[in-house]
Formats: sequence, structure tokens, C-alpha cells
Amino acid sequence: MARETEIKLRITELAGFRRALAKLGLRGAAVGSRRVHEFNILFDTAAKSLKKRGQLLRIRTESPATKAQRYNGKNHTEQATLTFKSPVGERGKGRGSGARHKVREELEVEVSDREALASIFQGLGMQPWFRYEKFRTKYHLSKAQRWAKKLVIDLDETPIGTFVELEGPAGAIDRAAKALGFTKRGYIVANYFVLYLAECRRRGEEPGDMLFAKRKRRR
Repeated sequence: MARETEIKLRITELAGFRRALAKLGLRGAAVGSRRVHEFNILFDTAAKSLKKRGQLLRIRTESPATKAQRYNGKNHTEQATLTFKSPVGERGKGRGSGARHKVREELEVEVSDREALASIFQGLGMQPWFRYEKFRTKYHLSKAQRWAKKLVIDLDETPIGTFVELEGPAGAIDRAAKALGFTKRGYIVANYFVLYLAECRRRGEEPGDMLFAKRKRRR
């Protein structure tokens, strides 16, 4: 499997974050990067066997954030991706996190029919157990900054706040985080489900799905 190394950072002041990105020499929205809407569904067995092993099985659907936006050269199209993540280690054992960064094994494949795939999972005894959505804008630094060659910067606008995900080599993650004004104390290795549960406890709300609308959306 490919290995994924990443952290999250909580963004409390978006304008300041974008100024810091500009100083880093970003290549993003101004040069063709797109803001997309992501709708994610996590699947597991009734006994939550994947979750107990620290594994994740997800169908993610990406679509343009606005109707006027073109996506993959066409209007109003969607792209679906199947993702499987597992902690690093034999048979999924171990926590899959380094001292500072979240490290996991990851497999991804594009799918042409997400509804058919979801039906297959359910036929195998799996059920959707958590849905969450966000808007994501992806940034890359300029090619002149060789240290950041494999670094991906994703800005996520979620129902529980705004975050940035830094993914790539550990050294590049640390360098970018520092340039953006963060120390290692600000690193977050929890996933969005864990962050959502913590936010529900803070608000005194009953957990459900992490959606922008109060009503539950089914896709």
C-alpha cells in the first residue's frame, strides 16, 4: 500500500492563513485550483470490525462547489473515489501515528458507479455508519520550492470549523506548518469523526452525521 503522512491544523483566521500561503509562494485558486464539495460515507460491519482495527472504508463523492464551475472539463459532473486506510503494521495492528504525524497505509481507486458499489458493500453485510461533508480547496507550492515537491495543502471548510491538512514528507509538513505560523503543539492527528464527536460534546449536542444542513441528507 501507499503510505500517507499528514496532520491537520485548525484555522481560526482565514484571511491571515491566506496571507501566510501567499508568502509561501502558493499555486492555488488564483492559478486554476478549484473549490470542490466532498460528501463522504464510511462503511463498516455491524460489529464495527474495521473501526476496531483502526481501518477505514470510504466512498467520497466530489462535485463542483458552484454550478458555474467546470469539473474535469465538463459541467455538473461528479467524481467518486473508494478509499481504504489502515494503520501501519502487520495486519492493521498499531495506532498508525508517529510522534507528531499521522501515518497510515492507503489505497484509493476511482469508481464509476458509487451507488452500485454501496449496494455491493451492503450485500456483503456492511452498512454506512457516518456521513460527513466539507468544501475543499487544494494548493501546491511553486516548483521552485523543491522541498515542497510532494507536499499537498488542503483547506477544508467543515460544519465544525476550518482546517488545513498538510500531506507529504514529514520534513516538508513541519517546514510548511512553521511557515504558516504553527508549532508542533498545534498538530492534530485525529480524524474528522473524532473531531466531530469532541465538538458535539462541547456544544452539548447528540452526535449524528457531520453535515452543513440540520436534516440528514441521503446520497
